[in-house]
Amino acid sequence: MKEYTLLAILSVFLIVTADQWLGIRILKRREFLLFISVILFFKLFVNGFLTGTNIVMYDPKFFLGLRIGSIPIEDFLFGFSMVTLTIIFWEKLKKE
Repeated sequence: MKEYTLLAILSVFLIVTADQWLGIRILKRREFLLFISVILFFKLFVNGFLTGTNIVMYDPKFFLGLRIGSIPIEDFLFGFSMVTLTIIFWEKLKKE
């Protein structure tokens, strides 16, 4: 079973749902798109180095095997979820 793939997809679904349910709507903000673009740039650089030089390796039985460069697609999904969840919590706590 592709556990990493399933968990990455589930995390994105939960983040999108949480954004709507909590009323934050961070995904619709222009600032968020700019911010996530900057994060993506650095992810390509750092994660690309780590996975390209085999410092970080993945067992093929846990993910799809689809990569952007040397980075598994699941890393992008999981990274999106971590960053977005942090911003959602920040915005929610700022409102209270």
